[in-house]
Amino acid sequence: MNRYGAQALAHWQRTFPQRVQDLEDPETFFAQLGDDVSAAIQELARTLAGPQPPGEGYLQRLTRLNTAHAMAESHVLREMVLVDSQTS
Repeated sequence: MNRYGAQALAHWQRTFPQRVQDLEDPETFFAQLGDDVSAAIQELARTLAGPQPPGEGYLQRLTRLNTAHAMAESHVLREMVLVDSQTS
């Protein structure tokens, strides 16, 4: 289980303990969720980063990619991991 799956498991155990308890195989569920979250972050980060502008230097590229990843991670975590009882 990757860190996103572990984060989801910890959050769900606090927020939805009965749902976690009702899962037939929580380890597999959260491992798959973690993989799905990771893939969604990578895909969204690529989209947000866009193509490399002409003349972009190493530090500018690093900043653009890191910013895109941070934005994607924040969005995907809110949508897929840090759900609350109001939205699920």
